[in-house]
Amino acid sequence: MLKQRIITALVLLALLLPALFASQPEPFALLTLVLIAAGAWEWARMNGLGRMASVASGILTLGVCAVMWWGGWLQQGWAVLWLLVGTVWVLLSAWMLLRGVAGWSQWPVALRWTMGSMALCLAWLAMAQARWLGPNFLLSVLVLVWAADVFAYFAGRALGGRFITAKLAPAISPGKTWEGVMGGMLGVLIVSMCWVQADLYFQFTVPSFHSRLWHQGWWFWLAALVFMTAMSVVGDLVESLIKRSAGVKDSSGLLPGHGGVLDRVDALLPTLPLAMMLVSWTA
Repeated sequence: MLKQRIITALVLLALLLPALFASQPEPFALLTLVLIAAGAWEWARMNGLGRMASVASGILTLGVCAVMWWGGWLQQGWAVLWLLVGTVWVLLSAWMLLRGVAGWSQWPVALRWTMGSMALCLAWLAMAQARWLGPNFLLSVLVLVWAADVFAYFAGRALGGRFITAKLAPAISPGKTWEGVMGGMLGVLIVSMCWVQADLYFQFTVPSFHSRLWHQGWWFWLAALVFMTAMSVVGDLVESLIKRSAGVKDSSGLLPGHGGVLDRVDALLPTLPLAMMLVSWTA
């Protein structure tokens, strides 16, 4: 299992990193478009759609994203759009988590499919726009989410349950602890401060997400990073809730050792649009 996980991760990095640092943003947008289409296929399957309908869902999502690309959306700021999307993510995810696993299955399938497909399209748009700003900016957002996950894992393993006995969301993801969440937040703050210093030292043409926050004042930087870390956890919990409702462990087996595409991008679905929302305030 570990061997498969490492091999899959290396293959993904071998594909994503050259596209991320290519001289033009189009290769990365194209590669991630394929991944998002795969995620849409997984989403349809988890919500009870048949084989052909799931394939059609992936093709339709790819088509919608391609139309946004063709229409020049990747170069637009869309501050109002990201504010609306961010607000919906916060309110809707809070409601979903409060209602729990049983509440999700009561929603009509068509509504569930539509919401998930829209979330995937908008996450791809946010990621493509972030890459259009520059590799340093997009990578700084991705690393924020990865740092939150890695630091939360090790903090949870080392300290989980020692200070707060109540689990974070026992009915949805029993392994997650409050100590893990706080460890993730601390890790993100450390990584962010290092990134700000790296921006100052290397004088990147396009500042990172972290530097944009820092230039608004330390209080804005701190509040924004805590918020982003919390929403990355929310994205993970929302996908766990949906998988429990569907009775599956992984969204698919497309990525051996990792599960499916949705298992890898769940925390990015809310954080990418929210990053674009925050950066629209710092322009």
